[in-house]
Amino acid sequence: MEVTQQDSIFLELRQKLQSGLLFIRSDISRDGTDVKIESKEESTINIQTPDWTYQVNLTPGVSLVEGSCQKSPGITEHGCHIRLRVQVDQLTEDSSSVIGQLKIKEKYSFLCQACGSMVLQDRVFKRVLPLPNGNWNTLVDDWCCHPDPFANRKLLPRNEDCLLGDTYILLARDSGCEQTLTQQTNSFQKDSAEQKCGGKSVLVSCRNCSTALGEEIASDVLKFYITEILVEPSENAVCYVTQPDLVPESNSTKLTRQRFLEQSLASRLVELSSAQSIFRFSIQTPGGKAMILLWLLNTDTLVASFPGTAVISAGDVHPKKNQSCQAVRAVKVLYIPCSDSKHKDVIDVWEKDISVHPLPFPQSSCEEIQKLLISSTSRLPPLLRCMNSYQVAYMQM
Repeated sequence: MEVTQQDSIFLELRQKLQSGLLFIRSDISRDGTDVKIESKEESTINIQTPDWTYQVNLTPGVSLVEGSCQKSPGITEHGCHIRLRVQVDQLTEDSSSVIGQLKIKEKYSFLCQACGSMVLQDRVFKRVLPLPNGNWNTLVDDWCCHPDPFANRKLLPRNEDCLLGDTYILLARDSGCEQTLTQQTNSFQKDSAEQKCGGKSVLVSCRNCSTALGEEIASDVLKFYITEILVEPSENAVCYVTQPDLVPESNSTKLTRQRFLEQSLASRLVELSSAQSIFRFSIQTPGGKAMILLWLLNTDTLVASFPGTAVISAGDVHPKKNQSCQAVRAVKVLYIPCSDSKHKDVIDVWEKDISVHPLPFPQSSCEEIQKLLISSTSRLPPLLRCMNSYQVAYMQM
């Protein structure tokens, strides 16, 4: 597993609480007495240390309250914590996931996220409808006073329908699928609270790069996971998932994939918590095997950080160095990998709790999500990495 170095400076701002916490690593400042924090321009925070000046660019409408910085007691060998206040004139708007953006009578094209190849072209929907949430089948006995009328029946889209699940979309197959997709039967082990049993599914993959994009639900119905596809309006618009900021110059494809996955999941968590007041989730494989237990803590957070090792130009002889970064919108989550045997009692409680919302993803995506959460945790100051039995992470939106 990759070793990620702890950030030298980390800033967390809560917009609704109008407060923040600044951590400065001990090799930058031992006790914070030699640090000056001020706002020289609107929506910026300047952090001056003996050797460096760090500038954090905040989002419009957010500014530092001058003179509000207070050093927290209990300095550790890792560094110091400084609490501060901010003024928030305007909350940063939530970004929508693919599921939150699809509309009727709009023309869309669907692309493979891994290689960019066209999968479905110029699809127009007369109906875009949400499916019942992931626990609906479990709760049906509480709704009906007679035998389950939905037993052994699937909710499937018609030709010009788009059905929206929590982490996927259901679409009718068209004639172009034969040229862009391949199919392969796959065996899996299905896990549930009551039993474990084997099963088979038909994987649907990109013909160009062989990346699995979803499953065949019926002979004429396809399921695509939002972590595996890009969705673009076909005329005069660009969907957020293809904006240039998700494909940074001189960065690897791996980084682009991680950024896309992080934003897709974070946006979806915010949508589900807002619409259904759901905050605890189980990241699962399609077969129902729980991989990560995730608790959504804050959705109004701005974070900024500076890497542990500064990049200095070889020709720079000035004693004072400058760095700047942009504060970004993020969600704060608590999580436990289900492979962690130390917390088996917590995992057992979550798996039996019907209020925990299942979020199915391909197994490879579940593993990627776990890696990005662990990477986020490892960059945090040691005192901020854990909360009770859970690990802490931030996911950028």
